[in-house]
Amino acid sequence: MDKDKFVNKVLEAETTMYRVAKSILICDCDTEDAVQDAILKAYTKLSTLRKEQYFKTWLIRILINECYKKKRSQTVTVPIEEYMKVSYDNGRELYEAIMKLPSHIRITIVLHYIEGYSVEEIGRILKIPAGTVKSRMHNGRKLLKEELKDE
Repeated sequence: MDKDKFVNKVLEAETTMYRVAKSILICDCDTEDAVQDAILKAYTKLSTLRKEQYFKTWLIRILINECYKKKRSQTVTVPIEEYMKVSYDNGRELYEAIMKLPSHIRITIVLHYIEGYSVEEIGRILKIPAGTVKSRMHNGRKLLKEELKDE
């Protein structure tokens, strides 16, 4: 894969990368750093990509690893303004409910319902069995239903 093709594929995945990183890290500045680190790592490790058709899945996996690495290396302090910041007014309650989910469930919900990945693709990205993905999605829906029942 040449440099121009890499850039185009990264630009296609940019929104997905931001959403996935945001669902793990919450803070915008950490999210941006993780996305940049993932892109740099992907470019330097481009030779390890086995099949070009799985580029986006491969890139998201690198991003998730970078997010968790960043999360482990820092203490979590998020300003309330940053936490409550939402780019859209409709769905604010849903956004807040999703952000309250445990991170392992939240990432599964974001990948499936917001980014449109299948259960099998999420399993490959997170390196977990499809059954685990399904149970996390079930638990996430149950928690969201409980959280949003008064809305």
